[in-house]
Amino acid sequence: MIRRELWFGLSFMALIVIGAVAVLANAPTITNGHLGLLMLSLVVVAIMLGFPTAFTLLGMGMLFTWLAYDRDWHRTLDLMVQSAFKTMANDVLIAVPLFVFMGYLVERANLIESLFRSLHLALARLPGALAVATLVTCTIFATATGIVGAVVTLMGLLALPAMLRAGYSVPLAAGAITAGGCLGILIPPSVLLIVYGATAGVSVVQLYAGAFFPGLMLASLYVLYVIIVAWLKPQWAPPLPHAERVVPLPPLSQRLAESPAAHALVGLLKGRRNAGVPFSHVLKQLGIVALPGVIFLLLVAFSYKAVTTVEAQARYEIEEIGSVRSSAPESGGLQEPPVEGGLQEPPQEGGLQEPPSEDAQPAAPAGASAQGSLAEPPGASAAPAATAGAEPTAPAAAEAATQRPAPTWWWVTFAVFGAIVTLFYLFLSFARLEIFKMLLASFFPLVLLILAVLGSIVLGLATPTEAAAMGALGGMLLAAAYRRLNLAVLKESVFLTAKTSAMVCWLFVGSAIFSAAFALLGGQALVEEWVLGMNLTKVEFLILSQVIIFLLGWPLEWTEIIVIFMPIFIPLLDNFGVDPLFFGLLVALNLQTAFLSPPVAMAAFYLKGVSPPHVTLNQIFLGMLPFMGIQVLAIVLLYMWPQIGLWLPQLLYK
Repeated sequence: MIRRELWFGLSFMALIVIGAVAVLANAPTITNGHLGLLMLSLVVVAIMLGFPTAFTLLGMGMLFTWLAYDRDWHRTLDLMVQSAFKTMANDVLIAVPLFVFMGYLVERANLIESLFRSLHLALARLPGALAVATLVTCTIFATATGIVGAVVTLMGLLALPAMLRAGYSVPLAAGAITAGGCLGILIPPSVLLIVYGATAGVSVVQLYAGAFFPGLMLASLYVLYVIIVAWLKPQWAPPLPHAERVVPLPPLSQRLAESPAAHALVGLLKGRRNAGVPFSHVLKQLGIVALPGVIFLLLVAFSYKAVTTVEAQARYEIEEIGSVRSSAPESGGLQEPPVEGGLQEPPQEGGLQEPPSEDAQPAAPAGASAQGSLAEPPGASAAPAATAGAEPTAPAAAEAATQRPAPTWWWVTFAVFGAIVTLFYLFLSFARLEIFKMLLASFFPLVLLILAVLGSIVLGLATPTEAAAMGALGGMLLAAAYRRLNLAVLKESVFLTAKTSAMVCWLFVGSAIFSAAFALLGGQALVEEWVLGMNLTKVEFLILSQVIIFLLGWPLEWTEIIVIFMPIFIPLLDNFGVDPLFFGLLVALNLQTAFLSPPVAMAAFYLKGVSPPHVTLNQIFLGMLPFMGIQVLAIVLLYMWPQIGLWLPQLLYK
């Protein structure tokens, strides 16, 4: 008996074939453009049948290029070599293996178990705490690795048994793991954004800056959904029993604390010297407690200076030799001294002159000669001893730094951070201090690595390739710090990185040849003529394109959609006035569905491979559907308020 997934796939392929035949049958004459559409249909069908994507694109591209060139093999092979060389000369793609290598090293540092445990304890009071901790862990880990299969598999081994033991609904648990694991293809440093940037010719730096807040928005919507479901349906996500929320205190901390719920700062300041606790231990604990406040104050001080200080630059003006000087206050720039007997401006009788200003002097200043001698430099009245070639005087020198008010976003951001730090100190018990120390050991190293990599890119301190190299080094140092770096781990990470990078590079080569063949056959022109003939508005075009990408996410993966269909959509953007950066953010949000939409939902198969036998594929699919709806909601929100994605790039790169 044929499974339902196979029925769906075969039906989808049959629809594609029937559609292609109908288009060819209704065409008055079969042109090369129709052959291009036939090539596109055959590529989709071949990929759905299981043929390797890269070599399918390569083979179809060469075959149809040969037809477009009237069966000239020499020109076909020339195009293949040129397309491959152009792809390999794209230095942006160097970041792909480096980011992938960083991801595999971080994955093998085995931080995810301690990260999940510490977040689980920190968020224990929230409804659906285990699912929320799963989503937060997936978000952080997906940002650090960007490898969907690895994150979903690891969380399936770690979080799914814990949620099932706690009595969680199987669809809710499976949906949280699969949706959270797929965030790595959206949140920077994302390989998808690099591939889209190289395909569409959009700055990867601006894409990273633009995708940051939409990614956080999507993760926040996931968390909000889980909390609401757990609040409305507590039987789907039961609260954790008290025994699982108990944090054991170390022996020295037990001597200091009257109880685990006692306030840590007060207990440490009292010291309880009669408890036999060394002063060095108390000092160390106080240093850990003071760390959030010190970091907050340093951030406030340095960021306030950065956003309020305006460095005024010195203004220099160059006057023409022999020209009449204006006495306006702004004159005062540096002049190049004339050479005696050198080249001069021709006599002004009958020549072209500047119209005199109201403040211009009617005659040359005293001391100036008509033989091209040096005129009194501007600003001489303020500094009579100034000579030509001297340093600019006070009006021309750099002005002192001026101040401007701090922007509203700065006040809002640090008001939120200040409230969080205040709550941290108000409710800091000895038990929460132990949780904070667990977070310091697992959460903050990853966050520091992510901020260092993304911050250097977004702030313009490094190119994506340079930041990826530093991230790879940081991943090695992180694995070494947790004593996970050895020759076996290094060899496996290098092998998997080479395998993934080779796949991406072959995809780009195949895509370049396929796109060239499609353009040669006139398929692109035919698509543009068809779309423009529909007289769509900008909104209608965006809806149509996103619906097509959403439907393509069912049978195809994001790599295939980017390399095959983006070269078709990108040339149409100018006709509708759509910013390629904004379009890329919509596509990146939409392509989350490529891993969550049945029947080719790879995240579901990753999770099924490590799930207990009683967890069925249908239950996993059922759990993913609400999160797909949240993705559609996120796309609508981004379209309604584009500044969610465009504010940060405009702030940093305007």
